[in-house]
Amino acid sequence: MPAPQPPILDLKDTDAPSVFQPANLLREARRQRGLTHTEVPALCLLDPDGDMVRYLKRTGQARPVEHWACYHTEMWRFEHEGLEFGVVGCAVGAPFAVLLAEQMFASGCRFLISVTSSGQITPVGEAPYFILIDRALRDEGTSYHYLPPSRFAEAAPDVLGRLAALHETTPVVLHRGATWTTDAPYRETEAAIAAHRDAGILAVEMEAAALYAFSRARGCPVACFAHVTNTMARCEGDFEKGEADGALDALALVAAAGRAWLAPELR
Repeated sequence: MPAPQPPILDLKDTDAPSVFQPANLLREARRQRGLTHTEVPALCLLDPDGDMVRYLKRTGQARPVEHWACYHTEMWRFEHEGLEFGVVGCAVGAPFAVLLAEQMFASGCRFLISVTSSGQITPVGEAPYFILIDRALRDEGTSYHYLPPSRFAEAAPDVLGRLAALHETTPVVLHRGATWTTDAPYRETEAAIAAHRDAGILAVEMEAAALYAFSRARGCPVACFAHVTNTMARCEGDFEKGEADGALDALALVAAAGRAWLAPELR
């Protein structure tokens, strides 16, 4: 007897519009809080570990975006290397990341960058280093609400095209490849890690597959980067990210990515 289809695949018409829309939620939040409808910066960041946000606040570079109408988070505005960004910290996991992505694009975001701490699956250098994620294994639930089932969610070709030369323009060590997006970091078993390594997956993280599914379904450009900082704490001294907990390298990367994205529009 065949196994039943998992409920996550039931009643998924990914072409049907949702009754609940982010713009409507934000409208009510603004009404309740007396906020004006002002757009957020065109370049936005998700900082799941919060390292960039903590550094920017500590050094006095971050200012609150007072009109950000999200019920769950604060957005901070900062300038870096001549570009203005809006950033939300500690947005961990696929559902939360996509909830924020929906609200950011409904609030004026034009390009979203996510930089998430990741575990090493296939070594491509000495950690820490970064990976431009070009596709992510869909081992989470959120992506199945945006795209029909498939093994991977892929970055939009236009995004990868604009970032194709990023490794030449950013001062950090940057690779490109596939990651494994999981909802259950404490269920990363030896067998799963070995199988994903054999499949050529470079790292494990918690957001990229969902963000890329959202991006492809909504036509909203998103770039996801894995900051490979650990081997799942299997040895002492793991999770070392570099100076300022990796914030300086991450900021250099997002500035280079922001310039690369904007370059065709500035010609």
